[in-house]
Amino acid sequence: MKLCYVTDRKALAGSAEEQARLLLEKMESAARAGVDWIQIREKDLSGRELAALVSEVLRRVPESCRVLVNDRLDVACGAGAGGVHLGEMSLPLEEAKRLLRERQLAGHFLLGASVHSVESARQAGENGADYVLFGPVFETPSKAAFGPPQGLHRLTEVCRNVAIPVLAIGGITAKNARDCVAAGAAGIAAIRLFQDATDIMSLARAVREQCEEPNRGSAQRS
Repeated sequence: MKLCYVTDRKALAGSAEEQARLLLEKMESAARAGVDWIQIREKDLSGRELAALVSEVLRRVPESCRVLVNDRLDVACGAGAGGVHLGEMSLPLEEAKRLLRERQLAGHFLLGASVHSVESARQAGENGADYVLFGPVFETPSKAAFGPPQGLHRLTEVCRNVAIPVLAIGGITAKNARDCVAAGAAGIAAIRLFQDATDIMSLARAVREQCEEPNRGSAQRS
């Protein structure tokens, strides 16, 4: 199963400089704790600032952790990231896929998308997405703009209707992450779960152990 830390430096305490420093520390700690993916979601940064951040993160984290860039395919490719995550208002998946083929990155570079329905999840898969983030599954301030929580029933429906991995997002906690995986999710993505953790090593270990419990003895989704 996949654990994905989605960043939000603005939620960290302190001045802009302190937030930037803390964010780098959080990402490095998360990667060394066994988080599989880090999605850098710092939408207010310029392309130059974002590229510098991605380059610094890649320098600090082990290769076992894939670094994804939110929305900016150009920055992700230019800085050597491991993938890009596209929102509903981002570059269309088909166009992103075409550009990756031209750069000969298709197959080595993850292309993800945020979805909020079975139909959009299925369409994302058909248009070339390697995975989708579905949510918000539970109530969370960061996803309030996307409407009320979708719930585990809808998550299950999405997972049953798409061939690509589905990661649950929105209000994920150490307690309900297991329910998401039991519903068919290939993993979970979260901001506060990882960013607010005081002991991210213990948190990552506990979440992974709990999430793997429902699937012991059966095939795991990768």
